Amino acid sequence: MASERLGEVISMKEEVIKKACSIAMKAHKLPEKQLYLVEKNRGSSDVIFGFPGSWSISDWFSRSPFGEKKIDPHPPQFASLRSIGNDQVATVNEAFLTRFQAILPAILPQLQNEVGKAVAERKQIVFTGHSSAGPIAVLMTVWFLENLEKFIKSDPSTSRMPPICVTFGSPLVGDFIFNHALRRESWSHYFIHFVMRYDIVPRVLLAPLSSLEPELKIILHFLNPKNTTPMPEPTEEASALYVTVMRNASSVASHAACHLMGNTNKLSDTLLSFIELSPYRPFGTYFFCTGDRELVVVKNPDTVLQILFYSSQLSSEVEGPEIALRSVKDHLNYQSELQNLETKGVAHLDNLQGLPLSSNVGAAGLSLVLNNLGLSTRARLCLCAAGELEEQKWRNQEKINKKKIDIERGLQALEGYKTRCEAGRVSYYDAFKLSKDTDDFNANVKRIELAGIFDEIKEMLKRYELPDEFEGHREWIDIGTRYRRIVEPLDIANYYRHLKNEDTGPYLIKGRPKRYRYTQRWLEYALKISAGSSGESCFWAEVEELCLRTINMGLFEDVKAHILSLEKQVDKWVQDRELGDDIFFEDSTFVKWWKTLPQLHRSGSCISKFINN
Repeated sequence: MASERLGEVISMKEEVIKKACSIAMKAHKLPEKQLYLVEKNRGSSDVIFGFPGSWSISDWFSRSPFGEKKIDPHPPQFASLRSIGNDQVATVNEAFLTRFQAILPAILPQLQNEVGKAVAERKQIVFTGHSSAGPIAVLMTVWFLENLEKFIKSDPSTSRMPPICVTFGSPLVGDFIFNHALRRESWSHYFIHFVMRYDIVPRVLLAPLSSLEPELKIILHFLNPKNTTPMPEPTEEASALYVTVMRNASSVASHAACHLMGNTNKLSDTLLSFIELSPYRPFGTYFFCTGDRELVVVKNPDTVLQILFYSSQLSSEVEGPEIALRSVKDHLNYQSELQNLETKGVAHLDNLQGLPLSSNVGAAGLSLVLNNLGLSTRARLCLCAAGELEEQKWRNQEKINKKKIDIERGLQALEGYKTRCEAGRVSYYDAFKLSKDTDDFNANVKRIELAGIFDEIKEMLKRYELPDEFEGHREWIDIGTRYRRIVEPLDIANYYRHLKNEDTGPYLIKGRPKRYRYTQRWLEYALKISAGSSGESCFWAEVEELCLRTINMGLFEDVKAHILSLEKQVDKWVQDRELGDDIFFEDSTFVKWWKTLPQLHRSGSCISKFINN
């Protein structure tokens, strides 16, 4: 197996990594009021920002069991940290988030000045942190990536130099949606994590606070660089912490492995109702330091999770106390481990399906790398399953991509149907609602065929069976928008034609298929517009409900605000070519309804110009 140098793998010089590690460790000793350290040597091509960590347990866990919190979506500070179609926001560690939110406004003016200079000089910006400062560097990098345009200003060429985050022994930060969002945005490779094989800190948040609080307090005090009081090695506390963390890591890794291997046994899900598992998951690129002359690089987050558990297993019970103490001490050994970084090779764990399953197969190459990580046959099977799951997601996308031809044919058929209806001065919505002709029947067949394809996509997204990057593809956003605008009016027509509203309720509340909600969210996220603002495909549903509510004209004042809002939206949608002129045909349901409104209202309406013409 070929081995590369670190600088070749991440396009960052080894010297910069070592400098980042040094700054991350120095930052711990900053005065209380100094919230970051910046290194900007003249002539250097990079600017490194380091953050101090905290050794107070309240800055690691805000509450039991795991101290997690969902990102606030209203208004979102991290708008990108979400699953778009599923409309789920990421979960992060609340204590880390709270600390970041306290630091950001305090340093923002200085940081903007420093970063602005670095961007103007086209220098690489690096955010770094060791231990609990790692999550601060991570969140700062995400924030910066989301606000990159503010720093680019009038020079678009600087967009080619986004920031890089480098952490050392960082605890986990967010859940699987956090990772999913970064991969969708193509940001994942900007996050680089160095982890010592036995370091307990990157694993500590896999255990609940209640199970480790007394031991963790003592361990954090031992690790605190500002601690000037000599204290004996916390052997007993290290052993207790190690056992607790690894027991919980085992539960998390085993449950994840069941998912990787496609286990359909309901027992594992039933156990979740009794055993609460940590929500935190890895993301980004991990470099595992094995203590040998080689670093092991892993980009698959499912693989990283399994390695975090299996690589720190004991060979025998006898070595338990020694490994437990080492798991604490290794947390402070990153500088010494990376001192001779230029001489270390980098081994990739990317072709996961071809891993040798036995530790006895060969003494060199990939087998040696796996042995250096202490990975058992069971661990290697889990890694193979992680690789297979990733491959299956790409096969699913290939399968969906092949259906683009069917989607295009279906959309062209329905666009032709719409054109033929317009030639007869009939809105295609009204024609389909009546469904008198063969052409209407054929349109319904295409509607159903397309619904099947997009429902399949929606179900795959719901189960996260497509690559994380899928919802960020501009081509699929455009296809989904075109589909929604041409087909959803037909679904609405079918809904009200069969009086489903009488049994089920209004279309928008009870009847709207999720395939339209997903595709609408894709567009709104891509355009960075507010949720629900791209509702032009639901126009006819609004009209149908207003028709029902204004049959008795005495109710006009009750719905006047709703009508004014709809008219304003229609004006915009028509001018933006998001709604067709066919809605203004004289015999359309919309025009007939609108003409029943009070004359005083119609004369001052913003859409009267379209109807009168």
